[in-house]
Amino acid sequence: MVRNRVRNRIPTHLINLSIGASLIALSGIASVPASAQSCHELWVERNGYYKDAGHCFKTSRAISYFGNRGCVYEFEGEVPLPRGIRARINQIRALERRFGCD
Repeated sequence: MVRNRVRNRIPTHLINLSIGASLIALSGIASVPASAQSCHELWVERNGYYKDAGHCFKTSRAISYFGNRGCVYEFEGEVPLPRGIRARINQIRALERRFGCD
């Protein structure tokens, strides 16, 4: 009988993760604080915005990670992005320069 109760319990770390995600969603914070992000995480976040908006990547690293399926915009400047996303991209680029990211 005890086995069934243990098996049906939700692990605490999953509950905490769910609560944390809910709090982030409610607060309107969409990304991890920049100070906690690695160069790779910054790169993925920045390029993810372009991927979601239909950018066609040119570097082998970006093509390998994101692919080019469904892309429609050849040049980065053509990609239609909301002002807030563009501001975040500029913030990420500044962080990448400051951290010496590739």
